[in-house]
Amino acid sequence: MKQIFAFDTKTLTYVLGTDDDGRLFHLYWGKKIKHSDFSVDELNDANSNHSDLDGACQEYTVFGGKMYRNCAFKCTYFDGCRDALYTYKSHIESENELVITLQDKAYGTELVLHFVHYSDSDVITRYVEFCNNSADDVKVDKFMSCEVNLPGLEPYYIQNTNGSWGGEFQVKTEKLLAGYLVFDSRKGTSGHTNQPVFAAHHGATEKNGTVYYGALGYSGSFKVEAQCDFENRTRIMLGINDFDFSYTVKSGEKLVSPKVYLGCADGFAQMSNDMSKFAVAHILPQSFADKPLPVLYNSWEATGFDVNTENQLSLAKKAAEIGCELFVMDDGWFGERNDDRAGLGDWFVNAEKFPDGIDELIDGVNALGMDFGLWFEPEMVQRDSDLFRAHPDWIYHYPKRANSEMRHQLVLNLTKPEVEEYAFSAMDEMLKNHNIRYIKWDMNRPFSEIGAENLENGQELWLRHTEAVYRIADRLKEKYPYLQLEACSSGGGRADLGAMEHFDMVWTSDNTDPVDRLAIQYGFSQFYPVKCMRAWVTDWNSDKRPVPMDYRFNSSMQGSLSVGANLDRLSAEDLQKCKDNIAFYKKIRPLVQFGNLYRLKTADKNGYYATEYANGDGAILFVCGVGTALFAQRLHDVTLCGLDENAQYIYTLGGRKYTKSGAYLMNKGIVIDDWNPLSSVIVEFEKV
Repeated sequence: MKQIFAFDTKTLTYVLGTDDDGRLFHLYWGKKIKHSDFSVDELNDANSNHSDLDGACQEYTVFGGKMYRNCAFKCTYFDGCRDALYTYKSHIESENELVITLQDKAYGTELVLHFVHYSDSDVITRYVEFCNNSADDVKVDKFMSCEVNLPGLEPYYIQNTNGSWGGEFQVKTEKLLAGYLVFDSRKGTSGHTNQPVFAAHHGATEKNGTVYYGALGYSGSFKVEAQCDFENRTRIMLGINDFDFSYTVKSGEKLVSPKVYLGCADGFAQMSNDMSKFAVAHILPQSFADKPLPVLYNSWEATGFDVNTENQLSLAKKAAEIGCELFVMDDGWFGERNDDRAGLGDWFVNAEKFPDGIDELIDGVNALGMDFGLWFEPEMVQRDSDLFRAHPDWIYHYPKRANSEMRHQLVLNLTKPEVEEYAFSAMDEMLKNHNIRYIKWDMNRPFSEIGAENLENGQELWLRHTEAVYRIADRLKEKYPYLQLEACSSGGGRADLGAMEHFDMVWTSDNTDPVDRLAIQYGFSQFYPVKCMRAWVTDWNSDKRPVPMDYRFNSSMQGSLSVGANLDRLSAEDLQKCKDNIAFYKKIRPLVQFGNLYRLKTADKNGYYATEYANGDGAILFVCGVGTALFAQRLHDVTLCGLDENAQYIYTLGGRKYTKSGAYLMNKGIVIDDWNPLSSVIVEFEKV
């Protein structure tokens, strides 16, 4: 019996339907329209080589029958059958969720599709449950979180990233005319190259044009597949990478996919702002989701591994004087950790560096009015450590293979319950006994020699390891509600919505060059909340490309401001600039971390970045040059967005104070006269 299922979001309608055979089809996703207008058409084979399903818009395609294109789900039943047939069984509708259950009647297994939606947002949360109600095990070979059928027959531009360590989030766009585009990670984390996201459009801009988009909430090896078929229909799937993946689901158990967050927006600015607001309301850990993140100081660049109470307190005093609110001691405080060749896994305070314990430092930092934070790398171990000597079998390994090392590290097998418990207990012990309110959780290498003898099916490790990371983070935050967690993986290797569901913020890149960071931050902001983006002011690359202190701050103030420069080497003048900039950032922090973001100009087209943050009370504009400029190119013409066209705004530019209407600023705009290629300007607009 044919049925129609539909729901509305803030401005959109999403419609599905079943045919007489119970097959579930996607019918519509776009502007709000009447649900009663929809029906499911009959399908017929086009000819002997193109079946009725080849071009059909199925909501969740399974492998089997006359399905020859790519699928979202593939499994092997206990009897060796790899042909799946899932048809409608039941559905449940509530105010915020549609749940449709499909069943393979021959085996009794079910696919449960979840569609979570809200009346105040156009972002839809999708995920799938595979329920093994049969009497035997079923091996799931591919398990995508969702399938997206894009409307129309015109080819789409598909946007993702192609980055690297030190150059994450480099936005790339290409037109998909035929075949497949695949963006993925096979390293055990979401990685530095592609992102678990997509944006699809027909030539959209920041301000205009329909953009369909999605982001996968998963920090492990992922896959995004975009296909344009022979009829020019475009489909996109997101989920766990099926490369070297399978999962054995025991009788009576179920497998739940990571979540995908889908939306449709008018332009990239709306896409980013819709995703950011949704993340704050529904994804981020709620203990700090709606609270501004503190200005932190991290001592790594100043002292490296050479940490002790004296040098850390010296830095802390200066950090407090310039206005920092949190002091974080990075690598080097634990075990026999004097360089990067030893100590990982031994999470106890180094007695030589801290002969009187670590509380002397923590109490000193607290007395200065700052919270204290600590660096951990709980997923790693080194051969030269007490942990490895006691438990050499706790790493991923194969008996007849030598383990590869990267940064002299080996990866702990978190799929072993005792290893997961050790990683939790190591941090728990420090938190329980010391006033630590912030942990920077690092992960500095991908997986290799992926043997896990504890698993019947070793290909499950990719998912199980990631889930263990999430469980540990959740346990820590539940036990210590005041704790803030930062996800780091050699920079932006774990900067995704999966991490952001369990961590309060992410480390965006190890590259803190203020010019390079503008491009990195531009790419990050496409899908992820600006408030989660830690952005440091440092001395990185300053010997090769000297950049004024104000410029460094103007770059980093466009996220969650942090400081990592060696304060002991800064002049009194630069320390005062640090203090002034931090005070200014605290004033504008709510606007930057929670306002609407508008990427007005990009360096590839203009030679400078112009980025605006706006809310109902005003706006802040950052303009940063990035390269060589000619005198004739000194004028920067910028029109603003997101203002009240009927309101008046006061701002100061070039030493003069102006009052202009929102309509004027959004249409005529302002002109900034500046031809220094590495200069920056901040303009504050206050609503009258």
